[in-house]
Amino acid sequence: MKLGDLNRMVMEDAALRRRQTLQPVGGKGDKIFPPTFPGKEKGDAPRHVYEWRGTADRKVWCVLVDSVQSQANRLEESLRAAMSDGAVIPHLLVDFSDTGLTGLDRITSLDAPHRIYDAIFRDSLLGGKPFMSSEEGQRLAKARPDDASALLEMSPSALLFGAWHSTGQGGGLGAKFARCLTSEIMAIDAAVDELLIDEKTNEVEPRTSARRTGSRIDPLGILRKVEIYEGESGWATNEKAAGKKAKRVRPSQINHGNIAPSVEPLGVTCERLEHTFVLSFAALRRLRFGSEQRNVAARSMLAALGMLAMAEQDARGYALRSRCDLVCEGRDPIEVVHMDGSTAAVEVSTARTRELYDSARKEAIKAGFEFPADPVRLTPQDKLVEIIRRSQELALAGAGGDEEVGEES
Repeated sequence: MKLGDLNRMVMEDAALRRRQTLQPVGGKGDKIFPPTFPGKEKGDAPRHVYEWRGTADRKVWCVLVDSVQSQANRLEESLRAAMSDGAVIPHLLVDFSDTGLTGLDRITSLDAPHRIYDAIFRDSLLGGKPFMSSEEGQRLAKARPDDASALLEMSPSALLFGAWHSTGQGGGLGAKFARCLTSEIMAIDAAVDELLIDEKTNEVEPRTSARRTGSRIDPLGILRKVEIYEGESGWATNEKAAGKKAKRVRPSQINHGNIAPSVEPLGVTCERLEHTFVLSFAALRRLRFGSEQRNVAARSMLAALGMLAMAEQDARGYALRSRCDLVCEGRDPIEVVHMDGSTAAVEVSTARTRELYDSARKEAIKAGFEFPADPVRLTPQDKLVEIIRRSQELALAGAGGDEEVGEES
């Protein structure tokens, strides 16, 4: 594919897509472990996400292996890796290297949960000013889909994967940029051995036929009947030494003792795994940049960036999580989807995607876009450093409370 072909596609066609068949690294039919999510009620066992997919003729149970949100994060990670190999991708950067915070060096707009509009950037400084009060921040605050030039110049990946200025004008009524690229991995035709019916909703919920086992023998030989108390002073073998609010606990609650053998309905075997990648040219055409020449140049640059992310992910592999390591099963074609729904295969190699992106970026510069020579570098405000430091101190003291963890957008 040449840049001229891509320019034509973003003007005339519907999308670029690929449906890549994957398989477990252990071989077809090997058990994998997709992500688990909390049960409906407190105390319910964790579960996988099942969907009933197919056509009127045949439907099968499918399991979510990597969500659109998770894939967006992985594709951004692939772009960061490409930058370390020399790819030039505009982005913001908050430099924590001089703060003395443990384990923090820098956070980029490819790392932050809300991308370029994340609170990490809002609570940092550029040229001594709060970022959103700076000239660059004001440009981002005023950006809209009908003029998205500021995002393209400072962090084009935010236009690909979606961004929302949720702290903008009107209490969350800031600009929203819908994602133009969606990527998802599903286990198709997963083996199921039981269908559970929710008594409240009458919904049918499948249960996997696979099982996960667990156990641990404590090398210290600490028995369950040993009296242990845990309180404000930590744990001890007598109530007084444990301090105020001491209560008796089991050795396992302080991470000692044996873990009894257990069997849970987790893990999946399936007929095949499918990675669906769709880059919508129709979505790109909702973004405008000031003139027709700029529109075409910007949209082609974004499309090339999306293709680069896909190619880089392929090159780096699909090690999604523990016991969920996948590999491509051959190479399925990339297709351009025409406006009438017909398709045509296009040839794009991994090396060619870098060349295509670089050409598209240079063409955007000719069209009048100004990309900074280096990332826009911010420094964290003192109050941001302080809340991170306090959080780290609490975590080290074991007093931070439970983390609330959810999927990224």
